[in-house]
Amino acid sequence: MRLKADAAGPADVDDRNRLVMAHIGLVKSLASRLAHRVPAHVEISELISVGTLGLIDAAGRYEPALRVPFDAYARRRIHGAMLDALRDLDWAPRSLRRRGRAIETAMTRLRHELGREPESADIARALNVSEEDYDHLLDQLRSVELASIRQSTDGDGGTRLDVAIDPDEGPHAQLERTELRTLLARAVAELPERERQVLALYYEEELTLAEIGQVIGVGESRVSQLRAQAVARLRSHLAASMRSAAKSDR
Repeated sequence: MRLKADAAGPADVDDRNRLVMAHIGLVKSLASRLAHRVPAHVEISELISVGTLGLIDAAGRYEPALRVPFDAYARRRIHGAMLDALRDLDWAPRSLRRRGRAIETAMTRLRHELGREPESADIARALNVSEEDYDHLLDQLRSVELASIRQSTDGDGGTRLDVAIDPDEGPHAQLERTELRTLLARAVAELPERERQVLALYYEEELTLAEIGQVIGVGESRVSQLRAQAVARLRSHLAASMRSAAKSDR
C-alpha cells in the first residue's frame, strides 16, 4: 500500500540538501520506532519515503534565526508527515472501530457492576465471545493505536501532548489540558499492574514488544494484547470521567 505526502520547495537548495543528508538517519530511526506500532502491511520503506519528504519540507522551511535546533524542528515534521500519511490510508475498518468501542463500553459497565477492573474473561463473556476470540480482537485493535493516548517522549524532553500545545493558547485551554493530564494519571494508576508495567516499558523505556515479553515472561503476541487492552481501559476511564464531569457542570 502506498503512502502519499507533499514536500514544500526550499529557499536555498544547497542548504536544504546539506541538512537533509546530515539528518537522513533521523528519518530511519523514527520510521523504525513507528513501524512497531502500525499494521504489518505498512512497510518501513514506505514510512522512510514519507518521512524523507517531511525532512525535505523541514529543511526548506527551517529558520536558524529562531534558534530552535534543527533536529527538534525536523523531528516533529518528519513524525507528522508519517502520521498524516497513515491517516490517509484509512486502514482501520469501521467494523473494527465499532468493536473497539464495544470493548470500552463493556469495560465501563463491568467496572461499575463488579466494583473492580474487569479481567479478560469478564470482558469476553460480556461480548459473548470466547477468550481466544477476544485475544484475537485485541491483536486486531493494534491497528487503531495511532488514535490512542500516548505518553512517550518526543525526543525533546516533552511528551507528544506537550508538542501539540499552542504556547499562545488561552487559560481555559490550558486548564483543560491540565485536567486531562490529571484524569489520565488517575486512569493509569487504576490499571492492573501488568498492563501498567507494559505501558511503562513500551512508552517510557521504549522497549520493543519482544523485549517487554522477555522482561515480564510472556510471548510477544501476549504483550501486544496486554497493551491493546490497557489502551482500551484508558479510553474507557477517560470517557467515563469526561461524562461525569459534563454532568456535574450542568
